Amino acid sequence: MAKTKSKKYLEAAAKVDSTKLYSIEEAIKLAKETSYVSFDATVDVAFNLGVDPRHADQMIRGALALPAGTGKDVRVCVITSGDKIKAAEEAGADFAGGDDIVQKIAGGWLDFDRVIASPDMMGKLGRIGRVLGPRGLMPNPKLGTVTPDVAKAVAEQKAGKVEYRTEKNGIIHIPVGKVSFEEDKLKQNIEAVVSAIVKAKPSSAKGTYLKTLTFSSTMGPGIKVDTLEALSIAK
Repeated sequence: MAKTKSKKYLEAAAKVDSTKLYSIEEAIKLAKETSYVSFDATVDVAFNLGVDPRHADQMIRGALALPAGTGKDVRVCVITSGDKIKAAEEAGADFAGGDDIVQKIAGGWLDFDRVIASPDMMGKLGRIGRVLGPRGLMPNPKLGTVTPDVAKAVAEQKAGKVEYRTEKNGIIHIPVGKVSFEEDKLKQNIEAVVSAIVKAKPSSAKGTYLKTLTFSSTMGPGIKVDTLEALSIAK
């Protein structure tokens, strides 16, 4: 049975012309205007890309630091050794340690949003890979979460680094801030994300790469954006 949309959602959706492709500035205004929840909603950008993620060479995955941050307090857990534990703590890590952290996670502890590890500890992370992997928390060198410079990685995560990867049917969702952000701050973040995704186009991808681009706030209606404008940003 189809779920009935709430009255507040329908009122918000009525403000959006589903047949129109909005400019980025127009879409930002609408995303803020159509947010009706009582909390500071997240603004999300959804890309529908002309890629087939079943092929390894068309799987898009990466991370980037948003110029204006995410507006979210990210809890960072660092698994390292020696003096790097103290360095991670001084950089702002919420939790830092070595074998003790591995044992806690193996026991079911997951009170964090990101995991950073130094290369020397990766061998010990094998025992908790089944815990971290399905939740998207396993450290990865390509995402900058496996690094000898754990302090720098902590600082980046705290400053607003976001990770992304292609889901089924070539969809990528990336949070770009909060509705409380000033419009120019949201625009900075959105342009950085759009540029990163457009430049990540695999050479093996054929046909139209950026099929659709949609903005929305948490629980809010989708707002379609002009993809030609998005492509011009990357250039």
